[in-house]
Amino acid sequence: MRRILKRMVWFVVLSAVVGAIVFAFRPQPVLVDTTIVRRGALQVTVDEDGRTRIRERYIVSAPLNGRLQRLTLDPGDSVRQNETVVATIEPVDPSLLDERTLAETRARVSAAEAEVQRSTALVERAKVTVDQAESELGRIHRLAEQNGASDEEVEAAQLAFRTAERDHQAAKFSREIAEFERELAQAALIRSGAKANGDGEASAEYLVIRSPISGDVLRVFEENSRVVTPGTQLLEIGDPGDLELEIDVLSSDGVGVRPGQDVIIDHWGGEQPLHGRVRLIEPSAFTKVSALGVEEQRVNVIVDLTDPSEQRRGLGDAFRIEAHIVTWQNDDVLKVPTSAVFRSGSDWSVFAVRDGRAQQVTVEPGHRNSLEVEIVSGLSEGDEIVLYPGDRIRHGTLVQNRE
Repeated sequence: MRRILKRMVWFVVLSAVVGAIVFAFRPQPVLVDTTIVRRGALQVTVDEDGRTRIRERYIVSAPLNGRLQRLTLDPGDSVRQNETVVATIEPVDPSLLDERTLAETRARVSAAEAEVQRSTALVERAKVTVDQAESELGRIHRLAEQNGASDEEVEAAQLAFRTAERDHQAAKFSREIAEFERELAQAALIRSGAKANGDGEASAEYLVIRSPISGDVLRVFEENSRVVTPGTQLLEIGDPGDLELEIDVLSSDGVGVRPGQDVIIDHWGGEQPLHGRVRLIEPSAFTKVSALGVEEQRVNVIVDLTDPSEQRRGLGDAFRIEAHIVTWQNDDVLKVPTSAVFRSGSDWSVFAVRDGRAQQVTVEPGHRNSLEVEIVSGLSEGDEIVLYPGDRIRHGTLVQNRE
């Protein structure tokens, strides 16, 4: 009896040891994160940074040579169309003369004055000749009436009178030219500063430039007074309430962007996202070097903001934004996180959890974004799948939800 009891004790101990060994070496389930396949809305977007810009901006430039008076407007000042004076241009001061040039100019003035006097004397002389020719013509006419002068003498007297008149007219023209020459010579003596008129006030003319539109001053290019030439940019004016977005995207992504597509704008500084609509995809791309030093072909997408201006207060010109251009959307699709889908050869697969084991299932993906992918076939709503499958997961691997 004691021997049987002893054998039983050994059998129990041996069974416990074998059971412990079997339990220790049995397959342990791999802890995984899982999710449930559901139906819902899916949006495919092109996500890029962009910036705001005023739709219509005006550069006010100098239309002619002159001295620009100091501008009193600063960036942010409001202006009204055809009312607010934005710039004033006055005539340029004449160049200063050195002593030699000044002496030569004064000599030319004296010569011009002498020429005027000479021309005046010639005019007076021509006037005397005209009077004499007119008197002679009258005398010849009286003689002709009494048959005391021939027709040839009458014609000669008429010719002499007409010639004297033409000489008198030419003398007056010569005097006018001499007076113009004198004015030109005197103008060369004008020094810097406006010439005073009879009332003692400056008689200089000014060009006043008024604002072409109603809006705000964006930038001031020439703040101080200086001599400007035609085309010199003075300031820039625009309406801050009339904003649009400029978003540069990869040219490969730009192919899928169409006018009229919705755009979601966030990280612009406000609490709520803004909304817009694609108006234009520029027809020409450009080369841009990325932060990694890679040359990329990019194209600008122009977006109109559709929210009222009251919802985007504080948003100004050239502000940075993050834009999401919606190229495709559906409110009822079967979808899974992109972290659950992996490449298996030429197919796409997921690990579905069935009876506690991971089963590799081939799926047909559809549209996708950075977070989710549409499943066209291979899964059903309510299936449990593995997220972030690692190297330890194989077909048939025992798995357990980490939670």
